[in-house]
Order: sequence, then C-alpha cells, then structure tokens
Amino acid sequence: MSEILKSVNFTPFLISFKLATVVSLLLFCICVPFAWYLSQTKMKIKPILEALSALPIVLPPSVLGFYILIAFSQNSPIGKFFNDVFGIKLVFSFEGLVVASCLYSFPFMLQPLQNGFENLHKNMIEASFIAGKSKIQTLLQVALPNIKSSIMTAVVITFAHTIGEFGVVLMVGGSIPGKTKVASVAIYDMVEVMNYKMAHFYSAIMVLISFFVLFFAYSFNKRYNNIGL
Repeated sequence: MSEILKSVNFTPFLISFKLATVVSLLLFCICVPFAWYLSQTKMKIKPILEALSALPIVLPPSVLGFYILIAFSQNSPIGKFFNDVFGIKLVFSFEGLVVASCLYSFPFMLQPLQNGFENLHKNMIEASFIAGKSKIQTLLQVALPNIKSSIMTAVVITFAHTIGEFGVVLMVGGSIPGKTKVASVAIYDMVEVMNYKMAHFYSAIMVLISFFVLFFAYSFNKRYNNIGL
C-alpha cells in the first residue's frame, strides 16, 4: 500500500474536481432562469425545448462526444470563432472540456430545478406578483429560497455526473497529463497498460468520492425536510 501511495498522481483528481466545480457553477447560473421559464411558460414550444435539453440523457456519450468534437474543431465556425477571437482551442483543452461537460451535464442540473419550481404552490407565486414583485424578484426572493432541496439535488447530481464522465471528455479532451487527463481517463489508461493495482486504487477513490457526495446530499435533504424549510 505504501508503494502505491508513493506512486499515486493526484493531478487527475484535481482536474476532475476543478472541472466539476466550474461546470456546476456555470450550469447553475444558466439553468436557473431557463428552468424558471420552462416551469412558467405554457407555450407550445415547451415540449420541444424539454426534449432537446434532455437529449444528453439518452444519447450515447460517444455520439454526443463525436458531434461536439466536430463542432469544436478548428475547421468549424464555432472552433474557428473561439480560436480567432479568444485564442482558445476547444479541442484537447480544459476550456473545451468545460463546454463539452456543460452540454453533457445540462439536463442533470435543469430537471431538478424545473421540478422544484413546478412543485411550488401557485398561490405563493401569484401572491408575489400581486405584491408588485417582478418576475426576477419573484424568482430570487420567493422561488429559489423555497426549493433548497431541489437546488442541492441539482448541484450534487451535476457535480457527481461531471466527475464520472468518460466518453465525452476522452473524445473532446483526450488524455493530456496535467491538462485534460481526468480521473476516469486515468483509470482507463491504467487498465490499457494492465496496471490493475493502480486502477483498483483510483477506482476505489472514485467510489468513495461518489458515496460521500451522495451521502451529503441525502443528509441535507433529510434535514431540510425534517425541519420543514
């Protein structure tokens, strides 16, 4: 065990945590207004928007990763724009991993937030509007404080899902040490070279991380429901 600990490189875990943190923060800011809109709108386009946003759940990661790779390449309008304007290469870069992970984890942040908003008592929202609050004020001061359980679920699931990504991050980011080589890709590389001891060790760390993240979320939601917040 001591020999394994001495040879462990924790950089892939740090990259995974960094990626999951950035993606969770970005998606929370993006999905809160979108989830609020979907929960309030009655337009006919709503099912189309919901279907499009849920596609990453049912699409194979290889399919999604392939199309993201094509879209991010320097020969595509998106890849060329980011490269020319911002000097960012979306393929085989951490920035590309962030954008790809946001697309892949989008429904895992959106759906719990939308469900939370839709389960709010309608009288609460109507009372806020009658009191003269705008839609933004109602969202920030009334809706969000009353869906803490949904917020926690959305953030934790998104964070855990991003840490566990493999197919999309491998196709878009590759396996560049210290840059795009996340923990899941590191495990894959170890299995390829038949370094099963280290693969077991890395996998055990991933299991423990996933367990404690979920344990924290369930504990928070249980406490939240018990005290009736």
